[in-house]
Amino acid sequence: MRTFYKNSTGIVPCAEWEPGCWIHIECPVADDKEFLEKYDFPASFLNDLEDIDERPRIEFEDGWYFILLRVPYRNGNPKLPFSTAPLGLIFKEDIFISICHVKTELIPDFINYSVRKNINYKDYFDLVLRLILNSSVWFLKYLKQINLHIKTAESELEKSVRNEDLQRLLQIEKCLVYFTTSLKGNDVLINRLKNIKNQRDSYDEELLEDVEIETKQAQETTNVYSDILSGMMDAYASVISNNLNIIMKRLTSISVILMIPTLIASLYGMNVPNGLEDFPMGFWLVFLISLVFSVIGMLFLRSKRWF
Repeated sequence: MRTFYKNSTGIVPCAEWEPGCWIHIECPVADDKEFLEKYDFPASFLNDLEDIDERPRIEFEDGWYFILLRVPYRNGNPKLPFSTAPLGLIFKEDIFISICHVKTELIPDFINYSVRKNINYKDYFDLVLRLILNSSVWFLKYLKQINLHIKTAESELEKSVRNEDLQRLLQIEKCLVYFTTSLKGNDVLINRLKNIKNQRDSYDEELLEDVEIETKQAQETTNVYSDILSGMMDAYASVISNNLNIIMKRLTSISVILMIPTLIASLYGMNVPNGLEDFPMGFWLVFLISLVFSVIGMLFLRSKRWF
């Protein structure tokens, strides 16, 4: 799907392309790829964007800038609710194209915010920084939702430790790993943008500072949640192991107690003279001895807190 945007009262949609406008393509189809061919930028840019695991970077080739950053998005998979995807920014002179192969909430939110605040971009590098800033904001928004998932899973685990709840925490941990890796890549990208010689003096210092602050905050928040989640999973793994030890200890105690009457009955049940073969109350005597020793064994094990 193609959308055209231009500077007006904020960044607003326009009907067709005009010099200096922004072309955004989301989930490109064959028609969109044909449309892009007329701009004659290196085909490797598009090929790189098709790789969902492509890392953030900046390239300059044949007069075209290619900037790839990682953005968060809500995944349709309930087992992995959040993930990240590459957003490609390709621009030169009066042409700016952004391409993303997944549907994100980032771009619509960015457009609405620019209209509310009447924010325009002064050049394409300014637009790139604003998009990076908005991606960091969305990382933080999704991290808040991930924190709610963690609290829900924790409350469920407090009631009973089930495999399903531990698997849910594992999936959340995967989301955090994706976020951590993507934010580190975006941070490296920001540093490289700062070092472009012909743009170093044209950056808005306040905007650049905001981008760095939001990115660092998203990184630190992700690390905090990841550490909390790792500690929680380790704690519940210890709880499961301890519960298993308690169960095995109780089963062992029951086996020991049941072994006592079995041993006594086996001794007196041998086909050899034992002094009770002609005694009419022999069975009840053996039963009473077995019961007494079993009770003694049970009391002894209880004193050792094996029950």
